[in-house]
Amino acid sequence: MKKLEQEFIEQFGEEGERALYFAPGRVNLIGEHTDYNGGHVFPCALSVGTYAVARKREDQKVRFYSMNFPSHGIIESSLDSLIYSDEDDWANYPKGVIALFQQDYAIPQGVDIAYYGNIPNGAGLSSSASIELATAVVLRDLFHLSIEMVEMVKLSQKAENEFVGVNCGIMDQFAIGMGKKDHAVLLNCDTLTYKQTPIRLEDHALIIANTNKRRGLADSKYNERRMQCEEALKALQEELDVTSLGDVTEEQFEAYKHLIIDAETRKRARHAVYENRRTMKAVNFLNEGDVEAFGKLMNESHVSLRDDYEVTGNELDAMVEASWKEGAVGSRMTGAGFGGCTISIVEKDNVEAFIKNVGVSYKHQTGLEGDFYVVEIGDGAHRVVEGI
Repeated sequence: MKKLEQEFIEQFGEEGERALYFAPGRVNLIGEHTDYNGGHVFPCALSVGTYAVARKREDQKVRFYSMNFPSHGIIESSLDSLIYSDEDDWANYPKGVIALFQQDYAIPQGVDIAYYGNIPNGAGLSSSASIELATAVVLRDLFHLSIEMVEMVKLSQKAENEFVGVNCGIMDQFAIGMGKKDHAVLLNCDTLTYKQTPIRLEDHALIIANTNKRRGLADSKYNERRMQCEEALKALQEELDVTSLGDVTEEQFEAYKHLIIDAETRKRARHAVYENRRTMKAVNFLNEGDVEAFGKLMNESHVSLRDDYEVTGNELDAMVEASWKEGAVGSRMTGAGFGGCTISIVEKDNVEAFIKNVGVSYKHQTGLEGDFYVVEIGDGAHRVVEGI
């Protein structure tokens, strides 16, 4: 934080009152590829994320600087000409948030903002949504806007969809905006109804393992899986009065799965239905303090993603299987798949040996070095200090 303040002064000058803000990254504990199927997800905010130092300007300029991308220097625009530009690279995310806020709220003057993110690069922990929500809390605070966090979440997602052109769901922004220390959020992605559930991990730690495998297939396979799930839903609707696969119970699926003629499409639907139910069961286990039972559901989730949804790949499977052998209470891929990260629950006494042994096994299996991060569950986006 001190380094970021110093960098802000070097880039933008010392005059004027500044404030510091933070927006976390996020990880999804269970509930993968359920969001667009009318189901539930169960993400939490992390203790790593994006810091921002900001102050108001007297003119219409908006200026951005990132300690993560110093070669880009200061990226400058104006409130009356906020348009997407390839040259502006990462700054399109905060520009998009400001542009979307302007449609409904008064942003009377420009801002200077310096950012620093300690989310591991390429780890799939949602650095883009983190910088969006950091920008949103800056705007709310500096201009005293009367806006609820849920609305800020929606505007941030809309900025990524419409301004940047990335067709993301709302889970990332919601978890980052609505996160709460030592809690995960059970979210219905269709209705945005949610419940914050305590995560009691006194004797356990959360470990994120980055496979460092680029997710080259994720986009094309994502679209393919969505279409298959839509086809499966249409088939089931011949007999069932449901609006999404998230409405289908396990018993209904088993009774009516014959309506889905194509075997591969049937497997995709089975994952969506069972994963949604697993996610809701997982919350009940955590409410009861049963971390072991929650871990078993994490393992079942990975098997389903591997065998029914087929979005894991050799690297994710190697990381998860090594984690199981090293005694993880639960371990699964998290995110879109075909690379990216796993999330594991590990006994605290075993963390050091776990990281060492899983790393060795993973490199032996894949030839790649894995990166490991012991993370804590933190609060959602907020102002950190009154003035600096």
